Amino acid sequence: MNSITNNTMLVKKMNQEFVRKALKTMKQGTKSMVAQATGLSVATCGNILNELLDTGELLELGIEESSGGRPARLYRYNENFFYIACIIVRAGVKNRSLTHTVVNLAGETIAEGYQENDRVDPALIDHLVDQLIGQFPQIRAVAIGVPGAVHQGVINLSDIKELINVPLEAYIREKHEVEVILENDMNLTVYGFYQKQEYDEEKTVAVATFIEGSFPGAGMLVDGRIHRGSSHFAGEIAFLPLGMTHEEQFRQLHDRTTFHSLAGRTLSSLIAVMNPEMIALTGSLVEHADVHLIRQECLKYIPEMHMPQITLLEDPEEVYMYGLITMTLESLTYSLQLVEKRR
Repeated sequence: MNSITNNTMLVKKMNQEFVRKALKTMKQGTKSMVAQATGLSVATCGNILNELLDTGELLELGIEESSGGRPARLYRYNENFFYIACIIVRAGVKNRSLTHTVVNLAGETIAEGYQENDRVDPALIDHLVDQLIGQFPQIRAVAIGVPGAVHQGVINLSDIKELINVPLEAYIREKHEVEVILENDMNLTVYGFYQKQEYDEEKTVAVATFIEGSFPGAGMLVDGRIHRGSSHFAGEIAFLPLGMTHEEQFRQLHDRTTFHSLAGRTLSSLIAVMNPEMIALTGSLVEHADVHLIRQECLKYIPEMHMPQITLLEDPEEVYMYGLITMTLESLTYSLQLVEKRR
């Protein structure tokens, strides 16, 4: 396929996305209304609307009432054209868990569920995907949030050893013929947190988690973009050179007499490198009263004028899932081909 053909296809996909966004924003509209909103010609919009109507991605509502001119067809975006299955994998102290939510293209919840297990492995996740697709054949994408570092669709560092070095993303994509997104839990949490702030301009923020039975982790957005690093290792704050072994770090994190000092040093490193607007704390080891104490520890290393706002993240589970849903809907804008793949 030559470059001219590639460019033509790219332009067509971009124009289709302009039309989709216009109809999603307007809720419903005519061909001329879409053309005005997108800046595309009426003829181009007409062709795209017909194509999307044929696939079922658009719905025709009928004819708009005319004020004297030729009646125009009225279109609406079909938010139930396909579904997304969002799965969160958690590593608890005593057990593992899978939380799932099935949403439509508007991010509206269609179904949700939760299960606990002594062990979570690729087979258990695949079994859940099997069940969800069997129940909802409209599922065309699967998004999975995991506690660990993910690089090129493979988990290379995690508290759940069974998931390490398994090509989970590629396996599910090939077996089920769906688009798959595999992402670190803290990246998703900070993304959900950032989106909920509704900033007027791009900001730099972080979320740090301190969970019982686990090492700490962080998610970072720099100037409105997730910072993953060259090998997606960014945010693995348990590897900071704190002058102690991992075993000693784990002990101090779980000791209330040393927790605040260690957490303060960890956050100070984030502040010195990122200079964030805000840091949100989460995890079972953090209590409301800890926020002030940790901030005081940070002030031992960071000048007051450079200190970010430090807050306790309310409802982190909801923020995490919101981040997974939002990121998936946005990332699928150009990558997912909205066609029937299974019959």
